[in-house]
Amino acid sequence: MSTQYPIQGGCDCKAIRYQITKSPLIVHCCHCRWCQRETGASFALNAMIESSYLELLKGQPELINTPSASGKGQKILRCPHCKIAVWSHYSGGGEKLSFVRVGTLDSPDLLPPDIHIFTSTKQPWVRLQPETPAVTEYYEREKIWPKESQERLKILFGK
Repeated sequence: MSTQYPIQGGCDCKAIRYQITKSPLIVHCCHCRWCQRETGASFALNAMIESSYLELLKGQPELINTPSASGKGQKILRCPHCKIAVWSHYSGGGEKLSFVRVGTLDSPDLLPPDIHIFTSTKQPWVRLQPETPAVTEYYEREKIWPKESQERLKILFGK
């Protein structure tokens, strides 16, 4: 199934609406304890995309600085009313890269995970599909990412 862009999403109260205008670089399903604690769930599902392909359609999210396992923090953008996290920025990519919370999409089933990461701390009752790659911690981008995504990242950071 090929996804047609743009695809839209937003928070629960509809004060924040956004759209993604291009396919994500990659979709991570992260099972680390930080993501479990932050979401209050068993994992976080994030679509990594260049911020230029993430368009705010309505509202103004509030920026919350939170700690992260790296020690460099994470900037989470939340609805100022219902407090739902809609996307975030990690220190490695800064504001050039957005990690969109797939669960906030109107049709989250359009972006299944490309890879499961930090499975060493996944909940034991979570069953992973064998056809989706999974790694115990993180991975080498060159071995996992599609060539197009690798090229887009090089362009983004001028490398």
